[in-house]
Amino acid sequence: MAQHNELGKLGEELAVDFLKNNGYTILETNWTFQKAEIDIIAQINDTLAIIEVKTRSTIEFGLPQEAVTAKKIKLLTKAIDNYVVEKDLDFNVRFDIISIHKEAKSFVIEHLTDAFYHF
Repeated sequence: MAQHNELGKLGEELAVDFLKNNGYTILETNWTFQKAEIDIIAQINDTLAIIEVKTRSTIEFGLPQEAVTAKKIKLLTKAIDNYVVEKDLDFNVRFDIISIHKEAKSFVIEHLTDAFYHF
């Protein structure tokens, strides 16, 4: 497996642990619909949190969340519309980004809630 794939997998594992430690219930990981993959679908209270995880080994070339493009946002919203209908869910839906980057020998995790409103 390529090093960047291993880093991405580690980032998703760190994000799942972070969310669980903050009261979220993980419903799905790596859920796919057509060309979209949703990294994490989680629930907190009456909210369905759709979480895109971005992990980088350095922020030298920008913050991880800056890699979420308008095209990616469009794919994720289409996918989650399908998910909600398919599962017949009645939740508030929110799109978050968990941004992770390496700093020295540890990782910095930042949880951006309602992140798509910031683009």
